[in-house]
Amino acid sequence: MASPGGFKVFEWDLTVLNHTSYHSYSRGLFLLLIFFSLVIFIATLFLYAHWICSQRRPSTAAAENATPAPSPGLDPDFINSLPIVWHRSVVANSKGKNGFIEESECSICLGLFEDEEKLKVLPECNHAYHSECVDKWLSSQSSCPLCRASLSPTTP
Repeated sequence: MASPGGFKVFEWDLTVLNHTSYHSYSRGLFLLLIFFSLVIFIATLFLYAHWICSQRRPSTAAAENATPAPSPGLDPDFINSLPIVWHRSVVANSKGKNGFIEESECSICLGLFEDEEKLKVLPECNHAYHSECVDKWLSSQSSCPLCRASLSPTTP
């Protein structure tokens, strides 16, 4: 059947359908369906894992109400029991040993030791510091500020 302008009109001939062409289209559709199913499955797993992890985190309100951790510093009685010495500037003898504290500055505040100033000597390492400086340090730390030797009475 021809149209008035000489163009052929598309005609449907349902008797000569070839089923092999439909087979390739259905395979592509099936693979596309599997791909989107996998994407949805993986997205669901990710969201579920995210929800589980968010449930395990402690809330900020619970963290505020929690009791604070004990201070890692030393006991005030132990700090007060440390020996106090007076600093004296002594000219060393020819051998360089004078029997006094050889340090000339506090490694906490970096201030120089003055004559007749109170210093505390740590028993483990014999490092000397201003009494006020080392008291503040040891109330929050349990080691020597210079060499990190442990001063905790419970450790061997």
